[in-house]
Amino acid sequence: MRYISTRGQAPALNFEEVVLTGMATDGGLYVPETVPQLSHEELASMAGLSYAEIAFRVMKPFVGGEIDDETFRGLVRDAYATFSHDAIVPLNQLDANHFLLELFHGPTLAFKDVALQLLGRILDHFLAKRGERAVIMGATSGDTGSAAIEGCRHCDHLDIFILHPHNRVSEVQRRQMTTVLADNVFNIAIEGNFDDAQAMVKASFANQGFLNGERLVAVNSINWARIMAQIVYYVAAGVALGAPHREVSFCVPSANFGNLFAGYMAYQMGLPVKQFIIATNANDILHRTLADNDFSKRELAATLAPSMDIVVSSNFERLLFDAYDRDGDAVRELLERFQSEPAVLAEAPLAKLREKFSSFSVDDDTILEAIRDARHRTKELLDPHTATGYLAAQRARADATTPMITLATAHPAKFAEAVVKAGFSGVPLPAHMADLLEREERYSVLPAELKAVQAFVADNRR
Repeated sequence: MRYISTRGQAPALNFEEVVLTGMATDGGLYVPETVPQLSHEELASMAGLSYAEIAFRVMKPFVGGEIDDETFRGLVRDAYATFSHDAIVPLNQLDANHFLLELFHGPTLAFKDVALQLLGRILDHFLAKRGERAVIMGATSGDTGSAAIEGCRHCDHLDIFILHPHNRVSEVQRRQMTTVLADNVFNIAIEGNFDDAQAMVKASFANQGFLNGERLVAVNSINWARIMAQIVYYVAAGVALGAPHREVSFCVPSANFGNLFAGYMAYQMGLPVKQFIIATNANDILHRTLADNDFSKRELAATLAPSMDIVVSSNFERLLFDAYDRDGDAVRELLERFQSEPAVLAEAPLAKLREKFSSFSVDDDTILEAIRDARHRTKELLDPHTATGYLAAQRARADATTPMITLATAHPAKFAEAVVKAGFSGVPLPAHMADLLEREERYSVLPAELKAVQAFVADNRR
């Protein structure tokens, strides 16, 4: 298996190289040169298997022999042994044909655990094999940071630096990061927004001289291994509801688009999907692009669903690469134009996207209404991100006879402020986090300046 850049000007890499590299040298994101296929028989044979076994079968082609089967099975098994539910990602039926895929049973109560518990183990495996150390830099709008820290805190060969926007994540999200006092964990609160933090991470990958030769590794969803691991739960949920013998649909709360692109990859591999619904909050670039061909930046709005407060959806580039028939030059030109002025997609790529994707956007008041409606109709208490998906699935689904799977991306306890604002009492944290709000915190507040951040990383790595 080889991986190529969405901008067409970086060398092709194997799996080990692409995991350790993250972003391509031309500024693009890596995707498989060819998409492995799952036959009707292979999908049908997964019915009733454990999540770890389905994960091994789905991901094995992407690994391409870079990890032997026995070792890879062990990494997968160990990653999902950290989850509190035996099904790992259980399905919860909301009505006759609407299901909630609960992705929040990992150590940090968010869907990012599904990929990052595995990625940390894969990184440590490859670095041990090479006899190297590496530095992780990541930006988070809330959930990625804590999941990355939890996945890497025990890694012998990694130091991890996570940037989050100061005072723009929930208290639970912040404390899940800043109360991890391991020697290899560093939290940086940036005096700016998520996009500022993400831009500095990208700039650091583009010019890594500040580390004096030490490797910089990505754990954001620009890292292909993140996408690879997320493909699995689409396949597992689809098979559980009758695929490949019938189609299923998915509704995904969306920000950086990595989660939804993983679903698209499952479809490309052979999972029969009728419709993908992109659910966004007021930061609606994905919805505007699909609905109105308005691919333009707007000022960031702080919302009740802060993990979706993103102006630039990085992983959308991977979908654009496919929509533009893998023309890296066309993708590069579009994204360069997007940086400085409003852009529009060409007619044919936009039409291709609209064949499979729909979208829906909600404001904060509507999020609160959705939380109340879900509680009334289903007895489920949803976090504000999942609530956007719950409502979008109702409003934008194309066919009520096709099973609709809405991704529940976080436990409601992570966003108790929104739950209370919707009129409900706070949600208690699970037992292993009961004392979270009393734990000691450790983090550094820095200006949104690249040199200051890079100096901090260079000075504090072990």
